[in-house]
Amino acid sequence: MDLATIGGIVAGVTLIALSIITGGNVGAFINIPSVLTTVGGTIAATLISFPLKKVLGVFAIVRKAFFHKEKDPTEIITAIVKYAEKARKEGMLALEEDAENEPDPFLKKGLMLAVDGTESELISRILYNDLNALQNRHELGQNILLAMGAYAPAFGMIGTLMGLVQMLTNMNDPSSIGPGMAVALLTTFYGAFMANVFFLPMAEKLKTRSKDEVQKMELVVEGIMSIKSGDTPRVVEEKLKSFLAPTERMLLEKRKEQA
Repeated sequence: MDLATIGGIVAGVTLIALSIITGGNVGAFINIPSVLTTVGGTIAATLISFPLKKVLGVFAIVRKAFFHKEKDPTEIITAIVKYAEKARKEGMLALEEDAENEPDPFLKKGLMLAVDGTESELISRILYNDLNALQNRHELGQNILLAMGAYAPAFGMIGTLMGLVQMLTNMNDPSSIGPGMAVALLTTFYGAFMANVFFLPMAEKLKTRSKDEVQKMELVVEGIMSIKSGDTPRVVEEKLKSFLAPTERMLLEKRKEQA
């Protein structure tokens, strides 16, 4: 579970709620027609822009922002180097049992292909096809959230314009102008709130998650190709360390010393 995502949303909602409460009139911020205009309009525009199946599927992708289990790249490198050592000593077929027990599905697939004697070029193409498919799925999810982040303020403005029209038709009663203006502006508030607390931050978080996951998958592909080509474990490790930040390289070295 990603505490940063949950903590950020809770903090954002809480701070805005506290600002409203301390301001006094909480009821002034509750208006059902404004909610229907903003939320309903955002959903309608999203369904027009994207197929229903894709829109429903985005919820599974959004789960990654909350329940994504971060993979430690140093652990992946350590595992691949061990596979390289075993392959160097006993041959590729010795990795068959290890491949079947490998918990990472992408690394498992690469190892199984290598153990089966698949050509390096074909292994690379298969693995990169999986990588590209994952990127496309994540990009679609980001695009849907970005679209919703754009539609919400737009429909908030539409609701505001509707409220202004209704207010201006009742200008003969000056006492109603203030409350009418407040209600008209609520839709803009709802739209900005939805976009900047949920949709846009979620899209950015998924973008970051996608980059991290793709980098780790590229690391795995490089490791499998290196083992397949018969590189020594030291060469395999040095190739994969290029994917790490300096702090992660230090962590890898400490892990080797403790092993």
